Amino acid sequence: MANLTLTGILEKMTGKDKDYRYMATSDLLNELNKEGFKLDVDLEAKLSNIVIQQLDDAAGDVSGLAVKCLAPLVKKIHEQQVLEMTNKLCDKLLNGKEQNRDIASIALKTIVAEVPSSAVAKSVLVSISPKLIRGITLQGMGTEIKCECLDILCDVLHKYGNLMASDHEVLLGSLLPQLNTNQASVRKKAVSCIASLASSLSDDLLAKATVEVVQLLKNKSTKSEITRTNIQMIGALSRAVGYRFGPHLGDTVPILINYCNNASENDEELREYSLQALESFLLRCPRDISSYCDQILHLTLEFLSHDPNFTDNMEEDTDDESYAEEEDDESANEYTDDEDVSWKVRRAAAKCLAALIVSRPEMLSRLYNEACPKLIDRFKEREENVKMDVFNTFIELLRQTGNVTKGQTDFDESSPRYLLKQEVPKIVRSVNKQLREKSIKTKVGAFSVLKELVVVLPDCLADHIGSLTPGIEKALCDKSSTSNLKIEALVFTRLVLASHAPSVFHPYIKAISAPIISAVGERYYKVTAEALRDYGFDFKPFVHPIYTAIMSRLTNQDQDQEVKECAISCMGLVVSTFGDHLGGELPTCLPVLVDRMGNEITRLTAVKAFAVIAASPLHLDLSCVLEHVISELTAFLRKANRALRQATLGTLNTLIVGYGDKIGSAAYEVIVVELSTLISDSDLHMAALALELCCTLMADSRSGPNVGLTVRNKVLPQALTLIRSSLLQGQALLALQNFFGALVYSANTSFDVLLDSLLSTAKPSSQAGGVAKQALFSIAQCVAVLCLAAGDQKCSSTVNMLTDILKADSSTNSAKQHLSLLCLGEIGRRKDLSSHDHIENIVIESFQSPFEEIKSAASYALGNIAVGNLPKYLPFILDKIDNQQKKQYLLLHSLKEVIVRQSVDKAEFDDSSVEKITNLLFNHCESEEEGVRNVVAECLGKIALIEPGKLVPALKERTSNPAAFTRATVVIAVKYSIVERQEKIDEILYPEISSFLMLIKDNDRHVRRAAVLALSTAAHNKPNLIKGLLPELLPLLYDQTVIKKELIRTVDLGPFKHTVDDGLELRKAAFECVDTLLDSCLDQVNPSSFIVPYLLSGLDDHYDVKMPCHLILSKLADKCPSAVLAVLDSLVDPLQKTINFRPKQDAVKQEVDRNEDMIRSALRAIASLNRISGGDCSHKFKNLMNEIAKSARLSEKYSSIRNE
Repeated sequence: MANLTLTGILEKMTGKDKDYRYMATSDLLNELNKEGFKLDVDLEAKLSNIVIQQLDDAAGDVSGLAVKCLAPLVKKIHEQQVLEMTNKLCDKLLNGKEQNRDIASIALKTIVAEVPSSAVAKSVLVSISPKLIRGITLQGMGTEIKCECLDILCDVLHKYGNLMASDHEVLLGSLLPQLNTNQASVRKKAVSCIASLASSLSDDLLAKATVEVVQLLKNKSTKSEITRTNIQMIGALSRAVGYRFGPHLGDTVPILINYCNNASENDEELREYSLQALESFLLRCPRDISSYCDQILHLTLEFLSHDPNFTDNMEEDTDDESYAEEEDDESANEYTDDEDVSWKVRRAAAKCLAALIVSRPEMLSRLYNEACPKLIDRFKEREENVKMDVFNTFIELLRQTGNVTKGQTDFDESSPRYLLKQEVPKIVRSVNKQLREKSIKTKVGAFSVLKELVVVLPDCLADHIGSLTPGIEKALCDKSSTSNLKIEALVFTRLVLASHAPSVFHPYIKAISAPIISAVGERYYKVTAEALRDYGFDFKPFVHPIYTAIMSRLTNQDQDQEVKECAISCMGLVVSTFGDHLGGELPTCLPVLVDRMGNEITRLTAVKAFAVIAASPLHLDLSCVLEHVISELTAFLRKANRALRQATLGTLNTLIVGYGDKIGSAAYEVIVVELSTLISDSDLHMAALALELCCTLMADSRSGPNVGLTVRNKVLPQALTLIRSSLLQGQALLALQNFFGALVYSANTSFDVLLDSLLSTAKPSSQAGGVAKQALFSIAQCVAVLCLAAGDQKCSSTVNMLTDILKADSSTNSAKQHLSLLCLGEIGRRKDLSSHDHIENIVIESFQSPFEEIKSAASYALGNIAVGNLPKYLPFILDKIDNQQKKQYLLLHSLKEVIVRQSVDKAEFDDSSVEKITNLLFNHCESEEEGVRNVVAECLGKIALIEPGKLVPALKERTSNPAAFTRATVVIAVKYSIVERQEKIDEILYPEISSFLMLIKDNDRHVRRAAVLALSTAAHNKPNLIKGLLPELLPLLYDQTVIKKELIRTVDLGPFKHTVDDGLELRKAAFECVDTLLDSCLDQVNPSSFIVPYLLSGLDDHYDVKMPCHLILSKLADKCPSAVLAVLDSLVDPLQKTINFRPKQDAVKQEVDRNEDMIRSALRAIASLNRISGGDCSHKFKNLMNEIAKSARLSEKYSSIRNE
């Protein structure tokens, strides 16, 4: 059927009437695009010929449609037919009439783009390559033909370069001479053609091409336009092949720098191309370019102000803040010269400098000294496009500063942040001039610089608000300002307001607030509330204008959702801050807010706004809406939207605290019933909020007896289920403890019933099985809170009951004993139990128990009881540690409980007991058991926080102890003493830390690993402690990542041998340490020297080592993409090996699961590599991505990872 239709169409296509031909061709296109379209062999030939004929149709729209028909046609016909078509088209291109050349060229490009398979592509290439080469190289060919051929060849090479490996040499031989022809258009196309070819060339041919170009550049007699082309060629090559160009930098960089400096006065393009090539080197060959960075820096700084035709007569009076300058400025800007292209050089220099900033974090401090003043000075650039690039380069400098110094608090003189702070006055002066310019684009650029500055140094503008105000005003009030500029100015204002102390703004509030209030007509007015948050000045004149502006927005229904939400939250702020001045307006605006609670889109924002109003110190009168609000909120607790439930619980809590007397206890009961359903371990945060609200309700003296009853019936059962959860911790656990404490006080709930129900939750139930260990701790804490709340008499009767359980026969009921011990510990920590005789001996009896968990519970209990009365129980514990060898480990755990529970400032130890404890701990440093050594180290570390003056020297002294275990223990102790908070130990440890960390070169592997772990903790918690040591430590750390043959031993197990790698833990720790250093000390780590060879060997190591290596690779791909690109090829093999690894047939489930995790982890790293721009230079990586895409198993995992 289709064939009949086609025959009809084909007849019409050859008709005389051009409209008929047009319609018929259009029908043919529709037919070809149908899914099930099939052709027989005769029709194929006929159809192909007619379409080729149509290309020459005199009517342009017909030939245009014919080209469109080629795309689907190529996919539907046989290879032979495709070849015939391409041959005809090539013939037309080379020998046909001029008017048909364009269309033939477009047709060929279409076919190349649409060829269905690489097999067909190969035969097409074999047939057209020689013809295209002939078109390019034959003497006497017209320039246009050459250009068309180069264009098509460029497409062919880009898509199928690697299929043509055998022709590469011929192609290169015919393309390179084209760089010397006299026609500029041919040279330009040849450059892009060679670049397309380069990405698939072998290293030898790439070297050959580069050497030829370099020879041409060295030849002084070459014409300057040809030299320009060759410089462009170098830049294009480096962009195409990326880091593979590294080995040739030694030949090329000096030549380029030389050309920049010595080019003739008016040869600006030569300089521009040279700088562009250098920019490409910086980004793509970071390792090989490092030795030239200094020269390039000086070069870019010199050309940043390269402006030979214009002398700037205002260089002298930059410090003069007078407005007299403005007139000069205008007259200076009137200078124009259409011939002058020196701006291109300045732009290229700015971009090259940006590349240097981005790719060299380690040069930051130098860049501040040398480049920063120059950049700030160049804000006055007269060519707008260049000015934007100067702004962008400066923004890159600020961002890099932010990246490198993230998380650092104190600055020394050489830290980039400190240096930036010194430059702030200059920056503000320079930017202020730009804000006075006429151009909108300039002002937007200037604001983005200021914005980035506030992000990196939050409080740096405090002294400059006054000088910036006129610029902000002008941007907001000027008639010519676009909304884009206004939004930039407002966002900047908001950032400044949020990051500086309010008092800074008081003098300028009048100037800033007027334009902002008028801008409420547009978009952001979060700003106003921010600005007027503080009462240090007379704010009355501003209240009503602000209120009116927001009210008009609030009542307006047809507007953007973002504006609605801002209006609601802003009104909440205004009412809570100035409600007492708005007495008359409250009855009109509060109902509007209640109304917004009924609307699904705005209800969440409205709930939050009410929380703000209810928490206001002005205690406003809300009686007009209170009842309505409470009933709405109670209903929201049933909604599915989690954020809404969360906000509702918070708002209800605030309302009940502030306005409980206005809400009846009937409403309370309803709330209790609703909230009881939210208490479960599926959402602990919600459970905590619900329990807090419940406590607020019970604590309110006005709640009637019914409320307590409802709580007991509805909430208590939920709470008793929650307490058995092994997930319970943090805020939710605290809330649960308070809940039990509050229940004792509330009417009609007896202590004994509560205690029984709590203790019985620990009984293993028939459905749920035993109780989780974590749950026992939770129950014990709640029991302790309950006892203390109930008073001394109840408390001591409970303690007696618990000790009776312990005295009973221990072998029968271990769960009961376990819980009793934990309860005693929790009660003992909160209350002195010395009135109960011999309680310590009763507890210590349990050390004999056959069950491990009872032993550890007993040591926990003993330690915590000791906290309640140190003078009595601490000597008892110390004495036992010395005398009872068998129970040492448990007793040390008790001691650890005592030490950890001491707060650093108010420790209750006297000097003699510190002395005793430390001597005792140091005696146990060499214990054979690792468990004992770890507890000793933790105890030492925590005591060091309390008494650093005594302990740091004592620890240091033992770093040279002959026993390796002692050396390792003291280093781990230091690790425990480096905590995130600022502590008094810091300044004592700072000068001494190197003697601990330098044990990384110890000859015992345990000590080396201890040092690596300590370095890791320091890098995470206190990077400034170790910054100065890194140049010395890093090479030693990298050395720990290498597989050491001498640490691998074979254990003979009789029937088979088993290999044990003792160095594995150390390597894993070392890589994890590097991972931490990348977060906190990026400017110290030189990524290029680490990736190869260390990371590379890690990617091919054991499972435990590969995992952290994949994480490191992902981080590096984000933070130092250029260093990763430089060695991308070598990274592909280990990753490929990992994702293609299949476990053995008889592997156990655990091994299979581990391997799955491994593959996912490798794919995550590959996904990060794929995000780097420029990764397509590496053929190996491209092939890896194709392989993943083709494999169903991998591509599914890969796409799920990308969507994470």
